[in-house]
Amino acid sequence: MPSSFDPNSSDVAHENFKKVTIADAVGKALSMLFRARQLPEYVRNSQIFIQFEFQLEKERDQLPLWVPVGIGAGIASWFLLADSHFWTAFIALCAGLAVFVKLIGQGTRLGSAVFWFLLLLGVGCAIIWLRSWSVATPVLERPTVASFYAEIEKIEVVSARDMVRLTLDTHEKQDLPPRVRVNVPIDKAAMDLQAGAVIQLRARLMPPAMASLPGAYDFSRRAWFMGLGATGQILGDIKVVEAAEPLWGPYSAMPEYRQRLSNHVQLQMKGGAGAIGATLATGDRGAIKDEDAEAMRRSGLAHLLSISGLHVTAVVGAVYLLVIRILALFPPLALRLRLPLVAASCAAVAALSYTLLTGAQVPTIRACIAALLVLTALIIGRSAITLRMVAAGALLVLVFWPESLVGPSFQLSFAAVTAIIALHTHPKVQSLFARRDEGIWKRFGRGILALFLTGLVVELALMPIALFHFHKAGIYGALANIVAIPLTTFVIMPLEAVALLLDTVGLGAPIWWICEKALNSLLILAHYVSSSPGSVTMLPTMPLIAFGLLISGGLWLALWTQRWRIWGLVPICCGALIVATNRPPDIYIASDGRHVGIRNQAGELAMLRTSKSGFVRDILLENAGVDGEARALDDWPNAQCNADSCSITIEASDRHWHILATRSTHYIPALALSAACRRADIVISERRLPASCQPRWIRADRTFLQQVGGMTIDLESQQVTTTEKHTGRHSWTRFKDPDKPVRKKPMPNRASQGLVIAPQ
Repeated sequence: MPSSFDPNSSDVAHENFKKVTIADAVGKALSMLFRARQLPEYVRNSQIFIQFEFQLEKERDQLPLWVPVGIGAGIASWFLLADSHFWTAFIALCAGLAVFVKLIGQGTRLGSAVFWFLLLLGVGCAIIWLRSWSVATPVLERPTVASFYAEIEKIEVVSARDMVRLTLDTHEKQDLPPRVRVNVPIDKAAMDLQAGAVIQLRARLMPPAMASLPGAYDFSRRAWFMGLGATGQILGDIKVVEAAEPLWGPYSAMPEYRQRLSNHVQLQMKGGAGAIGATLATGDRGAIKDEDAEAMRRSGLAHLLSISGLHVTAVVGAVYLLVIRILALFPPLALRLRLPLVAASCAAVAALSYTLLTGAQVPTIRACIAALLVLTALIIGRSAITLRMVAAGALLVLVFWPESLVGPSFQLSFAAVTAIIALHTHPKVQSLFARRDEGIWKRFGRGILALFLTGLVVELALMPIALFHFHKAGIYGALANIVAIPLTTFVIMPLEAVALLLDTVGLGAPIWWICEKALNSLLILAHYVSSSPGSVTMLPTMPLIAFGLLISGGLWLALWTQRWRIWGLVPICCGALIVATNRPPDIYIASDGRHVGIRNQAGELAMLRTSKSGFVRDILLENAGVDGEARALDDWPNAQCNADSCSITIEASDRHWHILATRSTHYIPALALSAACRRADIVISERRLPASCQPRWIRADRTFLQQVGGMTIDLESQQVTTTEKHTGRHSWTRFKDPDKPVRKKPMPNRASQGLVIAPQ
């Protein structure tokens, strides 16, 4: 038996004790390092933090409304950053900040709200990144003329321009993008051109057009998400190689039926009435003349031409009331069936059918989703019209079509609905417009006041969006909508539906006549309002920071319910101040170098080329905020022009600026060109200028414009804004690499009137 006393046992125990002590110390240090930390006590006890916690606790039911806002902000960040390295860094930053906020803000509602919002920012960026990758297709590099075979995917009749648009599938052969779109003159569009047919054609194809100026409409971005790799014009005739399969084969009958229905409506009602009637029935806007469409935009009635909430609501409401009233006439059915369930089911089928019939565009899909949510709420006995319904619809659209966020359709649609619901859920507004026992004239006046106030709030909500995208907004839209909305909802659409129903037995002609008169009244109203003095506000390109402040302030004002919602006026006022004090550029140079606009100190705009038509020219006028025609540069003081060039002297920033712009392709002697360039501060040309042309400041020739796109110049601050800087280098952009050599072509040797030399 071993002795109970071991001389070495104390040393062993001492060593074991030291090991345990060290291990405990290390474990405690690690636990101190990695344990969840809380906000410092002085922060938690600060008055500002307590107020935020108190307000968020009262607004806890409103917090889910910010989910689509977070997703949308992440999507917008993806468009602004425009580089995969930045996208990765942004997502990682959002995730890291979310973890940090989660650790320091445990147990607080503010910490939880910020944590989820940061996560949603990263999720939104990832969603649009994945979407852009999934739709990526080859894009035509340069204009070309090609003969090829293709299968027709989609047919759009644009009768207002006497043409038909064909979306073609090339099956990724013949060295062409997999999907192209060509315009065909309507006289060359044979009856056997149907979806599914295989055709042979020759066309001039071009890459999708990029934005001509910073902030202008960018078709290349839209074409990227549509999968279009080229657009063009047909040359010669089209040969049908293989006829389309029967309608009920792989291709649905809906597009063919939509076109037939549109043609039928236009046959029953002539002129603009038939075009707008076809739009209300099928969503086909191709027959609307440009002057009618412009009048609708200027009068604030353009939303009637976009099948969205108003139209879907009218269809759903009519079907719901009609079904429930008819079934109520039969007591056996009324006693055995849940009439709201049956009526809501029929209305849901009508909403889905109408959405498919009108082409299933994003506003229509949003309105259909909202209608289905409303019908579901009616069935289960819940409140139907809420901001949560709008948030659910926005979230669904952003998840499946995230690119729609930057388009005017999504923004206008959701801004209008959000403004209407936020207005009518306010307690004071509800009290003002609540039903009460009063005379018919008071009730009528209260309804008119509600309609006017709703129109006014909607106009205020839509004005910054319209000014940002279209550079114009109607002033009298609220008054015009008082007449137009009831006329469209309660007169025109029901008459059109009844007429189509009676056409099945050949008795619709009288109803079509009444409907045509009502539609003509709508057009008369639009033209009268649009032509009234001061009916339209024009604005040059709005700074992006101002637009962001206006939108964020509007969201804060609409989504909260407590008194702190008034804080939303702060960013709104800041954005409005930036817009009001924003100085428009002095020089506008389109990406083609052909269209140049110059503004003088009086705010007048003169253009290098004054053709009466042209897409780029119209874009330049819109971005400059000019309503009407610009002056010719030839007629300006301090301008000397001939057939080859113009030399202009303008005063800005306490000095005179000399600008030289060429406008012909005639041969110019190198010595004369070099001398003229040295005398100018800015040289603008659609041609490639030689290296010997060295102006004092900027040489905006074809080579430079292919690298940066269109540009604007503010001479007061000497700030140059380019399309490349505004949009970034996304996948759909085709800016040239400045390091890549440019292959030059010989200049045609034709007679020239010579350069106009800028004065010293």
